[in-house]
Amino acid sequence: MKLTRSLVVPALAGLLALVPGAGRAQTATPSAYVNAPVTSDAVPPPPSRGGHCGLFETCASTKIGLGKGDFLIRLSALGVLPEDRDSKLWINNAAVPGRIKTTRQVTPELTFEYFFTDNLSVDLIAASSRHEVAAEGVGGAAHVDVGSAWVLPPTVTFAWHFRPHKRFNPYVGVGGTMAWFHNVSPAGGLVQKLNVGFTGGPSVNAGFDYQLVGNWFFNFDVKQMFMRMHAWANDRGTSSPFIKAHDSLDPTVVGAGIEYRF
Repeated sequence: MKLTRSLVVPALAGLLALVPGAGRAQTATPSAYVNAPVTSDAVPPPPSRGGHCGLFETCASTKIGLGKGDFLIRLSALGVLPEDRDSKLWINNAAVPGRIKTTRQVTPELTFEYFFTDNLSVDLIAASSRHEVAAEGVGGAAHVDVGSAWVLPPTVTFAWHFRPHKRFNPYVGVGGTMAWFHNVSPAGGLVQKLNVGFTGGPSVNAGFDYQLVGNWFFNFDVKQMFMRMHAWANDRGTSSPFIKAHDSLDPTVVGAGIEYRF
């Protein structure tokens, strides 16, 4: 029995030595993986436009607010509101009671403005409006049509802006107005001929600019003009009475519009 065991054990050991990997623990060989391409949901940035900023865009290069060197052109809707504070009338050189009444009007306005400094600017407005003129309380008549006239009142204003380089920029100003009356038309009847003389006077204003987008701004402005109108109707020595009138027009001018900075 011992002999048999002594022969079998060496034989088995020899066989195990001939088998590859025998007597060693089996280890798993890691599998090889191939990485698939990964897709992304991110939107690629738009191609560069070389720093160009659109007309109605606010870009990094857009200057905020108004300041030195800025030039603006503004188009506004303008309300012209004559006050007719004080009137004097003469018929054939004799003073008579009564007053002049001038109608209100709405008209477009064009404005050019330049900034000398961050705070100080000068602007010129150009507008023309048509007004009806009447006499009230003359000779017992409640209302007498005198005629109509167009007025061209270019106004130069120097304004002080309180918040340069801010979107909201209020200001006050002072200036002067000159007024030419043109296309003057008599009403007929008592008034066969009508003339209105050149006039002018000082003006004050207040308003604000607000930056909307890019170089576009909204403007609101109120001006008070101080001026007298001198008018006369008919000629001396004719069958129609010679009428002369002085009237403190003193119009209040209210405007709102859109402006662009160049």
